[in-house]
Amino acid sequence: MFIRLLILFIVIPIVEIYVLLQAGEIIGLGPTVALVLLTGVAGAYLARTQGSETVRKIQLALDRGEMPTEELLDGAMILAGGLTLLTPGFCTDLAGFFLLVPVTRNMIKQWVRHWMEKMSSQGNIRIYRG
Repeated sequence: MFIRLLILFIVIPIVEIYVLLQAGEIIGLGPTVALVLLTGVAGAYLARTQGSETVRKIQLALDRGEMPTEELLDGAMILAGGLTLLTPGFCTDLAGFFLLVPVTRNMIKQWVRHWMEKMSSQGNIRIYRG
């Protein structure tokens, strides 16, 4: 767990700073700042629209008396995508867009579902039903 936190809080910002410096060197300071701002605005819009749609799907599933498991997983991924877009940088923006765009989110969701099933079968995740 310590290694994961180390990567999250030290390595990722260092990579982001490096990429931003390289982009600034290649295309200049103004265009680099403009791209960071543009990806933030585009990401916020995408997170808002995808999040609203997911909330609507959750409400419809609950109205039908169903457990909205897929929709909740979508919601968690949209939230994670929105949070990564709040972090300035091109690498985290790319990860955020992957989590927000439905096509790539569905591919990631399949991987997450498989990982969760594996962890559950190994006894690392327990699911309690009321």
